[in-house]
Amino acid sequence: MIIVYNFSIRLLGFLFWLASFFHPKAKAFVKGREGGLKKIQNTFQNNTSAIVWVHCASLGEFEQGRPIIEVVKKEYPDHKIFLTFFSPSGFEIRKNYAQADFVHYLPWDTPGNARKLISIVKPSLAIFVKYEFWYHYSAELKRKNIPLLSISSIFRKDQLFFHGTGGFFRRILRNFTHFFVQNHESVKLLHGIGITNCSQAGDTRFDRVNQIVRQHEPIPVATNFKNDQKVFVVGSCWPEDLDVLIPLINENRLKFILAPHEITESFISELEKALQVRSVRFSQAEGKNLDEYSVLIIDNIGMLSRLYRYGEFAYIGGAFGKGLHNILEAACYGVPILFGNKNYEKFQEAVDLINRGGAFAVADYPDLKEKYEMLNVPESFLLACEVTRQYVEENLGATEKIMRYCRNVLEKRS
Repeated sequence: MIIVYNFSIRLLGFLFWLASFFHPKAKAFVKGREGGLKKIQNTFQNNTSAIVWVHCASLGEFEQGRPIIEVVKKEYPDHKIFLTFFSPSGFEIRKNYAQADFVHYLPWDTPGNARKLISIVKPSLAIFVKYEFWYHYSAELKRKNIPLLSISSIFRKDQLFFHGTGGFFRRILRNFTHFFVQNHESVKLLHGIGITNCSQAGDTRFDRVNQIVRQHEPIPVATNFKNDQKVFVVGSCWPEDLDVLIPLINENRLKFILAPHEITESFISELEKALQVRSVRFSQAEGKNLDEYSVLIIDNIGMLSRLYRYGEFAYIGGAFGKGLHNILEAACYGVPILFGNKNYEKFQEAVDLINRGGAFAVADYPDLKEKYEMLNVPESFLLACEVTRQYVEENLGATEKIMRYCRNVLEKRS
């Protein structure tokens, strides 16, 4: 099986190289890895500090690793953070992240790359976030007796680890020192294949979004746009989401803040054409009388998590396509949450909140309108708000649970 795995890694590398001639993201992926180990070696040339290695697939996993990074930096200022990403979407946005001392792409998982990287970095502790299970890196860390943690991980019974033919993939899991998983089902699944070095800690994203809420950084344009009126905040919307939302926007007096998933002129122009109510772009809103506009279009990135505070309702995009985007940022503000009904089941918080009555999956515009009208009944609205608020409060604390373990490791190895 190891031969098949190694061949698959090399094949994947070739396919990315091939795609790089046609796809900008694949090009960034390939170009960013050029001379990867040499770049890492150069940046570590004069390092004498202890290293904590945090690896994330992309931006979403970074947000899960971020709370741990920030506590480590605060409590262990003499340690340095080595942050790696698999995808360009994570690396390009966070390559200048101030709390990380070294930020790089993760070189392909080959025996040679794993040996070389770990011999250069010499981490005291390695933390892989959520779904990052690489055979050679995990095996080399185990061989070097370097603790390797999996945090905010979540397991499902349909994953290869739990199939009768999944012996090789179970070997990868056995290279980990401890698993801090999100839910009890994951603990049960791991116990079922003989892995008992695991505990339910929850998802560190709850701590991260709660921190954002507590910081309470106002956005003056959004404050003026709201002006004590009801607002529906739409986050990370795609064209499929807008097909459902536009009729609701056009026939309601409610105000909307719309944040597209991709900020392109063509997308925003098409959105403006579809609207039959007055809209204004965030970049052009300064100095305008925002009471005259029904829709505020966010044509920048980075402020969505703070925009939900201005809403009484939230709609999160993505579930009609590849997958639902982050709903915890909205939940932290204690508002009812709606999203498409096609692709949300793999997101634990979405399933939990639907079951509790704080979130609602919608099939189409009539379904959205029906659920929105139901939520306009004061009793239903207040109940949904309380559910989302309580759900977040119940799930806080994952960072501290993981840090207790990290402190023990770092103090022993310092």
